[in-house]
Amino acid sequence: MNTLPAKTPHRIFSFARIWAISGNTLLELVRLKVFYFLLIFALLIIGSAGFTEILNMPFQNQFQILEDVSLGAMSIFTILLATLATANMLPKDVEDRTLYTLLAKPVPRFEYLMGKLLGMFLLLLVSTLIMSAMFIAALYAKYHSVASATIQQYSHAPDLPSILKDLDAHAFPVGLVPCIIAIYIKVLLLATLTLLISTFSSSYIFTVFISFTCYFIGSIEGMARDYMLTQNPGQGVRLFVLLVSLVFPDLRLFDLVDDTVAGNYIATALFLKTVGLGFAYVFVYSLVAYVIFSFKEL
Repeated sequence: MNTLPAKTPHRIFSFARIWAISGNTLLELVRLKVFYFLLIFALLIIGSAGFTEILNMPFQNQFQILEDVSLGAMSIFTILLATLATANMLPKDVEDRTLYTLLAKPVPRFEYLMGKLLGMFLLLLVSTLIMSAMFIAALYAKYHSVASATIQQYSHAPDLPSILKDLDAHAFPVGLVPCIIAIYIKVLLLATLTLLISTFSSSYIFTVFISFTCYFIGSIEGMARDYMLTQNPGQGVRLFVLLVSLVFPDLRLFDLVDDTVAGNYIATALFLKTVGLGFAYVFVYSLVAYVIFSFKEL
């Protein structure tokens, strides 16, 4: 009697498949022209802010301008990249029929979504690291230039050590690393939210529009909530404000640029709370995206 060969059991979850999908996604995203355009744009801003000579300004203001422009450019670039690139991932795979090929192998929809999202996270990590390296290089170049001029100007001044100490504090503020990490966590959140929207949207333009609308709501939500609660609203308004606060994160919590530029110390507890909140929203948005995508007819 002939016996059929035993079938290899299909594993419900495979990190190897997720990693393979994320690697292919990263390569596809790197080839996007918009990625290179925005990256060059951001690096030009950071470079011009670092190497442009600012006349008749104390070094404190020079470093504040450099840090404000550089961190602002980094934040804007990663937000645009996270939104524009993520919004196109699912529609592009549907148009190229790559999605149907992967799901027919079969690859579980959860692994497909997680692979695409991880690829986007890797792209954002690479771009953030590149810009951070350029930013640090600009800071060091400005620091050595200003330090040389300061030593030459105050070579015989008794308070030269205190001046150099003040220079160090302004050139490399204590909140620099937490600020960059907060920017990265914020764009991970926005990328996940954009992926969630793309699971039920059939239009790239609609996905981008709704994503930027959600970003705008998250940016003003904290101020609007504080204002409305001071007006002694009714129970219905309070419930509405609570619902909006749960659905949309307060993105002001991730904006540490002003505190960093001002040289303020960022409390460890506040920073860890912000990071935890960001990853909590990433988890919830990913879960909702999977639920919607699992019931979507393809």
